[in-house]
Amino acid sequence: MKFIIATNNAKKLKELERILKPLGIDAVSAKEAGVNLGEVEETGTTFAENAFIKANAAFKATGMPAIADDSGLSVDALDGRPGVYSARYCGENATDEEKYTKLLEEMQGVPDEKRTAHFTSAICCILSDKEKIEVDGICNGTISHTPNGNGGFGYDPIFDCNGKSFAELTAEEKDKISHRGIALRKLQAELKNRFDK
Repeated sequence: MKFIIATNNAKKLKELERILKPLGIDAVSAKEAGVNLGEVEETGTTFAENAFIKANAAFKATGMPAIADDSGLSVDALDGRPGVYSARYCGENATDEEKYTKLLEEMQGVPDEKRTAHFTSAICCILSDKEKIEVDGICNGTISHTPNGNGGFGYDPIFDCNGKSFAELTAEEKDKISHRGIALRKLQAELKNRFDK
């Protein structure tokens, strides 16, 4: 079964493909589906609202079942920032390194016990005009003082969970504990429920 994934982030697409494959879902990008979704304006104030906006745009453009994820990092010492603005926190075309470097600069002088943070992933899956599934996942951790590891993407090198940064984990290790892994397992259960009937 083919689902269109509403993202322009190649690394996120790869992660979603890997987690959805065991479900028998063939995750395809808009480009692979032969459509141009353009830049969908994320006007929501929550991860769930933005996930719906993106999934709905992809569903309307293709008529295919669509999945979108909106995710980000919320840092307690920064009053929840960058939150829904995680991708645009350092300007539109900032690199991952520029984003996490800015965040580390803002966290200078914050003691270890106050460096708590969490990643959130909100996923919206639109199956038809009348049927949508919304799930989320949260992974708690802390912000390190320096980036560690070469894997992952986004803020992974500075987000520590169980003694390692997300960027130090293998893809399989990350999927087991990450916010997106948690949300996608919930989605997997919901889809199984619907398709097994």
